[in-house]
Amino acid sequence: QVQLVESGGGLVQAGGSLRLSCVVSGSSFRLNSRGWYRQAPGKQREVVATITYGGTNIADSVKGRFAISSDNAVNTVYLQMNGLKPEDTGNYYCNIKTAAGVDYWGKGTLVTVSS
Repeated sequence: QVQLVESGGGLVQAGGSLRLSCVVSGSSFRLNSRGWYRQAPGKQREVVATITYGGTNIADSVKGRFAISSDNAVNTVYLQMNGLKPEDTGNYYCNIKTAAGVDYWGKGTLVTVSS
């Protein structure tokens, strides 16, 4: 059974930093991508950053402030978030997309940025 478990969210002041982690277990699938999405209150879920075979992709809204990385030895994907802004507040979800087109999601971790 595939499981994605996020951690690292919390309350931080504007300008602060957080590092999110996502441990992936139970997946032996060939993956097209791994990444992070977020959903702010009252808004749709949006992509933040992904890792594919072609490299990394960062949303324009967080470019220069966020970075995505992975450690395959421990099956973990990270999201380093610097220079946080109140508009970065939301639930952050880890995602993997298999080569067969199936999405798996974690339950999310809440990030709250105070002004």
